[in-house]
Amino acid sequence: MKIIHTIAELRAWRKTVGTVAFVPTMGSLHAGHMSLIHAAKAAAEHTVVSIFVNRLQFGQGEDFDRYPRTLENDAALIAEQGGVDVIFAPDEHELYPNVIQQYQVTPPAIADELCGAFRPGHFRGVATVVTKLFNIVQADMACFGKKDYQQLFVIQSMVKDLNMDIQILPVNTGRAEDGLALSSRNAFLNADQRAEAPRLYYHLSRMKTAIEAGEKDYSKLAVQTVTDLRVRGWHDIDYVDTRNAETLKPASSTDHKLVILIAARLGNTRLIDNIEVNLD
Repeated sequence: MKIIHTIAELRAWRKTVGTVAFVPTMGSLHAGHMSLIHAAKAAAEHTVVSIFVNRLQFGQGEDFDRYPRTLENDAALIAEQGGVDVIFAPDEHELYPNVIQQYQVTPPAIADELCGAFRPGHFRGVATVVTKLFNIVQADMACFGKKDYQQLFVIQSMVKDLNMDIQILPVNTGRAEDGLALSSRNAFLNADQRAEAPRLYYHLSRMKTAIEAGEKDYSKLAVQTVTDLRVRGWHDIDYVDTRNAETLKPASSTDHKLVILIAARLGNTRLIDNIEVNLD
């Protein structure tokens, strides 16, 4: 397993191998990332994992500076899981040599809804760095987790709209035994908050059950969830929203493929989660 820090070395390596599956990450790896890596290893002859904390996707006052940088531990965890061919770990100057990224990829209006409404410019930063990484790695396919459902949607749409020659492989959300979606930000929760955090998934499951039983008043279900979360000490509940799973437009009563998305803060930690509902 190689750890490569420069674009030139990675491109030289890429010319010597066959099919490549790519897993872009910001590091601080956990079991959810490992599921992405296992999916990538099953899909191609060779696997590249990038570890890069992308400043462009963090807004003012967000946790860029305190986001964990744990390259040594991340590499050890990957090695324990059987390794990959390459860990690409560039520094900021390598990926952004001009300091300011002059050309950026601006997604359409959906990037300003849901998480985008509360994190201005976030998905522009995501789309830009992913485009750069796709151009550098030249992978045949890339794995993205469904936990960041809106991000997955933006990347899939970008690849299609810009005719990128890469296949996007969605991977199901990794969860702890109590249902909490695995996330690097879970490390910021104290013991009491960690015990409370699975309530997001509880409410998503409750809403899914109600919709499968015929409930069409999605707003009522959302209000019930918000009310309970506030009582339990959650705050800054950005959204509880039911959308068409294929378009991310607000769900109608005739839609059959839905996704329920939620974002809220527990203490200082913003958590997101979602669950799909198939009424076919």
